[in-house]
Amino acid sequence: MSQSIPIVDLTSFRLGSRNDRQRVAKELGHAAETLGFAVIGGHGIAPSVGEDLREAGLRFFDLPLEQKMQVRRPRNDQNRGYIPYGEETLVRMSGGESPPDVKEVFAIGPDNIPDTPYFTGPASYPSFAPNLWPGAPDDLRPKMLAYWRGMEELMRTLGQALALSLDLDETYFDDVLDNTHSSQLRLLHYPPLSKEVEPGQLRAGEHSDVGMMTILRNDPVPGGLQVKARDGSWIGAPGIADTFIINIGDLLMRWTNDRLISTLHRVAVPPLDAGAHARRLSIGYFVGPRYDAMVECLPTCHGPGNPPKYEPVSVHDYRTKRFAAGAGDNKPFESSGKVA
Repeated sequence: MSQSIPIVDLTSFRLGSRNDRQRVAKELGHAAETLGFAVIGGHGIAPSVGEDLREAGLRFFDLPLEQKMQVRRPRNDQNRGYIPYGEETLVRMSGGESPPDVKEVFAIGPDNIPDTPYFTGPASYPSFAPNLWPGAPDDLRPKMLAYWRGMEELMRTLGQALALSLDLDETYFDDVLDNTHSSQLRLLHYPPLSKEVEPGQLRAGEHSDVGMMTILRNDPVPGGLQVKARDGSWIGAPGIADTFIINIGDLLMRWTNDRLISTLHRVAVPPLDAGAHARRLSIGYFVGPRYDAMVECLPTCHGPGNPPKYEPVSVHDYRTKRFAAGAGDNKPFESSGKVA
């Protein structure tokens, strides 16, 4: 029997009794332990927040390449600004090799940060590198920040549910996900194709995510997200209205001594005859704890016969090198900006 991505409704966790919260937390924990992915409903975020950002994001990516390049990412260890076609090869984060991913990106981190050493000192880079905002469309910034605020609320709810599923106090992750967190928001634009791609080339190559977890607004079009099941088969992620897809990241897998799993996934190439219908814009919120947090085996995830598998490491040290490996060489993309 083929595996599918489980659906977890958070309504009872957000609004119910302690027993309700425990029940939903166990549902989420089971999904995180068996596949590392779940479809999340009942999250409390108005659908218009995602719809508005998707529409504004598409208008940004419709701009001429020269205009988008005005806010190009300054360095490839930063997740900031515009990242053109051909610059990311995500399979490299896991030591693989392939032609570059067929996508372009616009990314931000925390905005309007305080002028204090944690946020502006040498150790804060690249977690709090400045955002680069384009002049157009003029509603992109407020819509991204509205979406960001919704994701902050959802990530803390999920953090509490995952803590309960791990037999921890539900506030266990609150400190590392407070206003010092180092998350990133990425608009991921995958164009329709008019000719075959190179052998082995995908919209996003097979990879696992580096951070604590990812919250994705999936765009249900041909050539979408696929998740690698335990038997090696690929599961297509469903496009269910008013839901998000979450997946466990490498940091949380390490934190839990591999109890929760960070699963390989990819974005497939659509068939050529899908045409303009295959244009895809996904919105990914990549949850990063505070950068100076130490990731070491949680107290409920080791014991006799199950010693810690990993040495402690800071969020900064683990995440920065992994991300840069897949970020590309930061050379200009020599074309019209469209995939021919």
